[in-house]
Amino acid sequence: MSTTIWPASEVEHYRKNGYLLHKKPLFGPEDFAELTSIFEDQLAQKGDKLSDELDTPHFRDERLLRFLLSDEVLDVVEPIIGPNIGLWSSHFICKDPYTGRATPWHEDSAYWKGRLDRFDKIVTVWLAIDRSTKENGCMRVIPGTHDNGFSEYVDADGKENLFPTQIKQVDESKAVYFELEPGECSLHDSRIIHGAEPNRSMHRRCGYTMRYFSTEAKVIPENNQGFKIWLARGKDIAGNPFCNV
Repeated sequence: MSTTIWPASEVEHYRKNGYLLHKKPLFGPEDFAELTSIFEDQLAQKGDKLSDELDTPHFRDERLLRFLLSDEVLDVVEPIIGPNIGLWSSHFICKDPYTGRATPWHEDSAYWKGRLDRFDKIVTVWLAIDRSTKENGCMRVIPGTHDNGFSEYVDADGKENLFPTQIKQVDESKAVYFELEPGECSLHDSRIIHGAEPNRSMHRRCGYTMRYFSTEAKVIPENNQGFKIWLARGKDIAGNPFCNV
């Protein structure tokens, strides 16, 4: 298992700024085609739900575990959070042409309060299923905000928002946009301030988020009823209720 996917300068960039871009295919062509096919299956099964609401699809479709627990992903994650890795969650998110909602400025960790006892080593791998551009609402982050603690939230404005709340004050002039080709990915710290504008283009923008935590963190069972986590690599440090693969 290689853990040299990132040079030291890139790991330092992540420590300082809270994100990295992996501007090369994460999976080989056949695997990426299979993952895309699974995504399309999930999208077809969603019924009347909006496309951006496909949360924890691996609970329903265990074919995804092969990708979530793969060396391709874990070799990217390990230099960031260490060798003892738990699979926290995954999420298909899709912004349909013209109607894809905005994702307000937020920190992932703010929505997980009380569910883990620490948030300093949780990383999201955001894999582009479609091309992700400014025009179709690619993700954007405010670098360096992963060390600021929890922000103050207020009600989100308008009906185009994915979440009902948003961070009260953000300097959008500092935003970095994650433009990705299909198969490329970004990584971001769970505490960084990030969001996305609505998709006002004619092109769909879909991605698969794969979230991992260092097993130094304790997942609190009573606040995660019905939620499933897996030991992805290494050993369990904190004594977590992992599923069997």
